[in-house]
Amino acid sequence: METSIEAKAANSVSDLHVETFGAVQIKTDMGMTPFKCDICYKIFSRKSRLTYHYRTHTKEKPYSCNVCNQKFSQKGNLNVHFRTHTHTKEKPYSCDACSKEFSQKSHLNRHYRTHTKEKPYSCVLCSKAFSQKCHLNEHYRFHTNEKPYSCDVCSKEFSLKDNLNKHYRIHTNEKPYSCDVCNKEFSLRGNLNQHYHIHTKVNLYSCDVCSKEFSR
Repeated sequence: METSIEAKAANSVSDLHVETFGAVQIKTDMGMTPFKCDICYKIFSRKSRLTYHYRTHTKEKPYSCNVCNQKFSQKGNLNVHFRTHTHTKEKPYSCDACSKEFSQKSHLNRHYRTHTKEKPYSCVLCSKAFSQKCHLNEHYRFHTNEKPYSCDVCSKEFSLKDNLNKHYRIHTNEKPYSCDVCNKEFSLRGNLNQHYHIHTKVNLYSCDVCSKEFSR
């Protein structure tokens, strides 16, 4: 018996005056694609894809995880999620450059860019390029001055969540980074790296007037 979503898909087909036989798609002489969403009018080549698409409107999630009950709109997404519960931490996708393994193909594709140095996402304002779209979105905030993350202690605002997390340590006095030579603790990894120069006697910075060197 067809679900309400599948019934809508069937209605969309009849509205376009086309016929389907089983899973076979038959187009009209005009070459029209028969499956159209009657909510946003997006067109699909297959009825199953229209069915999936309707769930973006209805928010229906018919597939649920039998371990944690999290729900998904597509079975493929449930299968990917289920790997987070398996004891073996199944990672069927491996990088042929460094053999690192991933549970999702999209994560492997993203990882490949560390080898190829590909940066397909570029800023339309300054042309700076990024390997991941999320990094581009974060970058845009420097142009818009958007600061969506605010400290609930002092109300200071930040454009990046990571910067907010670092800022919180001022209030909590948390120092998660410690020197393995003298055990001195630091709130920021960068400060720990600078501190190491005291032990290694490496001076990274030099004065361009007198050439005197400094560790920081």
